[in-house]
Amino acid sequence: MGDYDADVYDLVGIGFGPANLSLAVAVAEYNTGPGAQTPVTARFLERQESFGWHRGMLIPDARMQVCFLKDLATPRNPTSPFGFLSYLADRGRFADFLNRQTFFPTRLEFHDYLVWAADRVPVAVDYATTVTEVTDAGDQGGEPVLEVRAHHDSRPLTLRARNVVIATGLEPRLPDGVEPSERVWHSSELMPRVAKLLTGPAPRRFVVVGAGQSAAECVEYLHRTFDDAEVCAVFSRWGYSPADDSCFANRVFDPGAVDEYYQAPPEVRDQVRRVHHNTNYSAVDPDLIQALYERHYAERVAGRERLRFLKVSTVEEYTETEEAVQVRVRSGIDGTVATLDADALVYATGYRARDPARLLPGLTVARDEAGRPQVGRDYRLVVEGTAAGIYLQGATEHSHGLSSTLLSNAAIRAGEILDSVLARRAAPAPVPLGGR
Repeated sequence: MGDYDADVYDLVGIGFGPANLSLAVAVAEYNTGPGAQTPVTARFLERQESFGWHRGMLIPDARMQVCFLKDLATPRNPTSPFGFLSYLADRGRFADFLNRQTFFPTRLEFHDYLVWAADRVPVAVDYATTVTEVTDAGDQGGEPVLEVRAHHDSRPLTLRARNVVIATGLEPRLPDGVEPSERVWHSSELMPRVAKLLTGPAPRRFVVVGAGQSAAECVEYLHRTFDDAEVCAVFSRWGYSPADDSCFANRVFDPGAVDEYYQAPPEVRDQVRRVHHNTNYSAVDPDLIQALYERHYAERVAGRERLRFLKVSTVEEYTETEEAVQVRVRSGIDGTVATLDADALVYATGYRARDPARLLPGLTVARDEAGRPQVGRDYRLVVEGTAAGIYLQGATEHSHGLSSTLLSNAAIRAGEILDSVLARRAAPAPVPLGGR
């Protein structure tokens, strides 16, 4: 028989990555703040067995592309004990970090910061727990309630909540017809796959598909890790394009930009996403581009090219054998086809947002003309079938802008969702969608 929690929580968070961790920090700070008369009761459910964030891409020396001050709390509360500076002080590296004279920590260090915060935040988190569905439980005590059903260590678990916050992250995207295997990976699997290869015969060749930051990082890391292997980068462009992190372009990630973006007509939103696509997608840090070019040039000078760039090309098909994966690459320039025998074919082809409706049987998620979920300014889903609050983190780029899947506005967004939850709790009648 499964566990049933008779308490009704103010909120239950589905997923415990940086987005909902930031929300947990906001809840903890509210509960210990001077204005909290009634604490917010919260519980978070996470399918991983412990906290982890993009573990498969924790490449040594790889740096963040976001300023360390855009952490879990500082933009919302600069004096937060859960900020990155507090982490540095606790770890005894405050002065050492300042001496580096950079805004950008390594990805390994920022991951350590996130683990540090997850271990310290005083909220209930159930790891190794997979949520199967969220349904309407009707009115209880005069207020609408949701029922969250999950499995924890193969045992059913049922929770009730006035509000649910869905933050299940993004899922790896592979081209149609591509199935992951021992020799065909998504870039999100890079580090554990490489660790396994290091224990066996030395690989001879890798093929990496993609033109974004992850693709370039995979190419660089495979090339320096396996010093006898050839690494072939395949992309439809002429070469890697630099990410635009200039001062004015970065304003698209400002908290105030969310208000302006949300209020803009749909055609203006589409234009902004298209014009500023290269701030985050299919673009590479200029320093990494330069490093790869210099390495490639040095190999040409030496007369032994292990780093190859197959420009304006696509993978036409691949065939796996026991010894290798045969990759057919077609040039868009002259139509010629090259067949490459590789130890691994790596697709660095990005991620896609999960549809929240998959967790909401019996409820109807309102959608726009493009079929995307309609979301209030306070990140509350427009849903038919319940008056309880269902909030969405991470899949709102179409409505809230380019920062939706990034760390840039995680702290501010968490505060806005908490404000909405508090307003709904205090209101004698349901707060309209989009209200705060």
